Amino acid sequence: MSTQTVAIMILLISFLVMIVLRFPIAYAVAIASLLCLWYQGLPFSTLCQQMVKGINSFSLMAVPFFITMGCLMGSGGISEKLIALADTIVGWMTGGMAMVNIVASYFFGGISGSAAADTASLGSILIPMMVDQGYDDDFSVAVTITSSCEGLLVPPSHNMVIYAMSAGGVSVGSLFLAGYVPGALLALSLMVGSYIISKRRNYPKGSPFSLKRLVKQFFISIWALLAIVIVVVGVVLGWFTATESAAIAVIYSLIVSVYVYRGLTWKGVWKELENCIDTLSIVLILIATSSVFGYCLTLLQVPTLVANAVIGLTDNPIIIALLLDLILLFLGCIMDMAPIILIATPILLPIAQSIGIGSIQFGIMIVLNCGIGLLTPPVGSVLFIGSAVGKVKMEKVVKATLPFYLCMIVVLLLVTFIPQVSTFLPNLLM
Repeated sequence: MSTQTVAIMILLISFLVMIVLRFPIAYAVAIASLLCLWYQGLPFSTLCQQMVKGINSFSLMAVPFFITMGCLMGSGGISEKLIALADTIVGWMTGGMAMVNIVASYFFGGISGSAAADTASLGSILIPMMVDQGYDDDFSVAVTITSSCEGLLVPPSHNMVIYAMSAGGVSVGSLFLAGYVPGALLALSLMVGSYIISKRRNYPKGSPFSLKRLVKQFFISIWALLAIVIVVVGVVLGWFTATESAAIAVIYSLIVSVYVYRGLTWKGVWKELENCIDTLSIVLILIATSSVFGYCLTLLQVPTLVANAVIGLTDNPIIIALLLDLILLFLGCIMDMAPIILIATPILLPIAQSIGIGSIQFGIMIVLNCGIGLLTPPVGSVLFIGSAVGKVKMEKVVKATLPFYLCMIVVLLLVTFIPQVSTFLPNLLM
């Protein structure tokens, strides 16, 4: 057995063993990389060098800014405004509160960029409201957690910034634009599923549609929606980079939360910044340790070996594309989103490109696959948050979520096999 093969086995087997033993992902990645470097006789200083190199990136500075923006606006009275706006748009339909939940997640996701933040913020408001109006508690939680994945696709999404860095120079602006149509399709598919279930269970309608109320609520909510415009339009038109737009958006969200909606005091701002530091420390540690893991994979030529193995199984591009989705869905069941993007992108992107899937399209694929993974046991973090917020057993939530898994898979297949779904807007505007 060659030295390369043994090193690969040490790297991957030790990593999987620690995952099974429920080690924190960052520790599992770092220790597995350290064992691999030790076996190859490389100096341990390589570990520190690669960790620093992984986070020494100007574009990566957008991540803490976007996370801070989401924390400030999520606690600054934005949620209630967006729920009210969504209610005026779709609340009149059968299963109106489910539709409101889905549309509000589309709006809120464009601000926070986080499925967990969406579930915790909107779920704490909408799940009790839905239950009070006669919706089953497990259905209410299922709608909340699945619709929260829209925020991963709708810009600004810090996960897309992480992917752009991992893919090596992909345009963040193009990725932002690419997420709008898939995000809208995901919202539409979940609304269709909710409508069918609501019809069968006789869930109630909301208030009748009123154009006057819609216009009034739109102008109340416009301060929240303008945050998205600042980020996306500024990047697309080339006025500033993604990092600069994120910094401007933080200042804007601070002003809106404190002085316009008055949902935060300055004391509350400091508390939210503490929460941001907690979240950001986790993300940056993952990026740093995953950089070492990626270095080991590249040094051992694992991406080339995996690509040759997959292509050796079949040369049918449809089957290869399905295999890529299955690999990502499986990883989503055992790992969180950021490490999957950081570890899988260098390995799977060359395979995707070999069958004609571009880096922008693959970025949407990996984000959506990881989003579904956030809802699947045993590691689905958003699934756990939804169960905790709704006070419903996880097994019951998973059962209620099964029809929505189908809706999400349909959108995933559209993204996988119809490139225009994700590339239409970037090609048109960039």
